Amino acid sequence: MLENVKAMLGITGTYQDEAIQGYIDEVKQFLLDGGVNKEIVDADTSVGIIARGVADLWNYGSGGTSFSPYFLQRAVQLSYKGKSEKQTEEEDNE
Repeated sequence: MLENVKAMLGITGTYQDEAIQGYIDEVKQFLLDGGVNKEIVDADTSVGIIARGVADLWNYGSGGTSFSPYFLQRAVQLSYKGKSEKQTEEEDNE
C-alpha cells in the first residue's frame, strides 16, 4: 500500500515513509470506523481513496487539516458498498 500511495502522490525515496505510513494507517482507521468493511479498506482498489486521504491530511500547519469533499463522498459510497453486497447475497439466498 505504501509504495502505491507514494506513486499516486508523486513521492519518491524513503525519507517520508514513516510519516506516510502513519497517515495511511489513520485514513484506513477512519474508513473502518465509518463502517467500511476491512476487506474493502485493504483491497488494492482502495489505494485511490487512501492516497486522497493521505494528501488531505498531509499538512504541516496545525489545525487546518480536513478531508476533502471527494474523500468524504467516496468514504460514504464504500461504507454502503459492503452492506449492499451483503444484502444482495442475503436476498439471493432466500
